Amino acid sequence: MKQITAIIRPQMANATREALIGIGVYACTARKVLGRGKGSVDFRVINAAKEGNEEAIARLGDGPLLIPKRLLMLVVPDDKAPIVVQTILDANKTGAPGDGKIFVSAVNEAVRIRTGERDSKALKE
Repeated sequence: MKQITAIIRPQMANATREALIGIGVYACTARKVLGRGKGSVDFRVINAAKEGNEEAIARLGDGPLLIPKRLLMLVVPDDKAPIVVQTILDANKTGAPGDGKIFVSAVNEAVRIRTGERDSKALKE
């Protein structure tokens, strides 16, 4: 089993979810998160803050600029991981900085709380 964690743009979350459903992946956890990569700062926000835009000022705060993102987490069988990663890539790649990241990790065990089913049985719908 693999856990796939993707950090994507908020506006791409619905398209990503629809693409995953299109390949038969329905189970997913999504969270609103804030973060930033090593890339440059969005100067549109800085300029808007200088002009007095309150939302831009709030986003800047006192520390480094943190950008709203969506964090998606899925656990899939090993053989399904490559297609899930490719689907997320296809749904999110614009070629611009900030498209996101995908992390793939091994999962040693999964247990469905309701039934006690384990591993691949716990992943079935």
